[in-house]
Amino acid sequence: MIRASASPALLLGAALLLAGCAASTDYPSLAVRPVERVQGSGAPAAGSADAIPTLPPASADLTTRLAGLVDVARQAHGRFTARQAATERAVAAAGAARSDGWTAAEVALSDLQTSRSGALTALAELDQLYVDERAAHPEQVSPAATAIGAARDQVESWVSSETAVISRLDARLR
Repeated sequence: MIRASASPALLLGAALLLAGCAASTDYPSLAVRPVERVQGSGAPAAGSADAIPTLPPASADLTTRLAGLVDVARQAHGRFTARQAATERAVAAAGAARSDGWTAAEVALSDLQTSRSGALTALAELDQLYVDERAAHPEQVSPAATAIGAARDQVESWVSSETAVISRLDARLR
C-alpha cells in the first residue's frame, strides 16, 4: 500500500506562503468611482416621451412564405394521418419483442415518424423566423412576428398531436 504524506516542512512552508498573501492590505476600494456615477437628468428628450415606433405590417413576401410553410406542414400532417390507422393496427398486432409482428410494427412506426418530417422542418423554420423577427424588434411585437406566431402555433399543434400519437404507440411496443 502506498501512503502519500506531506512532510511537516512542506506544510509549514505552504501555510507561511498563504499567510503572507492574506497579510496584504492593498485591496481596491469598492466605493463608486466618478465614472460610475450617473450623469444627466433621466428625463426623456423633448418630443420623444411617447414616441413608440410603428412597425410596418407583414410583407406580402412574408405572408406568402408563411402560407407555403403552413401548406408543407399541412401536407405532412395529412400523410401522418393517412398512415396512422395502419400503424395503430400493426402495433396492436405486434406480439412479443423481436417477433415478425413486432418488427413490422417498428417499421410502421418509423414510417409514421418519417411522414411528419415536413411538419418538423416547417416548424423549425417558423421558429427561426420568429426569433429573427423578435430580435430585430425587441421593444414590441411587430405585425410580422404576430403573423409568424400564428402560423407557428398552427404547425406546432399538428406536431404536438403527432408526437403524442408516436409516444403512445412507442410505449405500447416497449
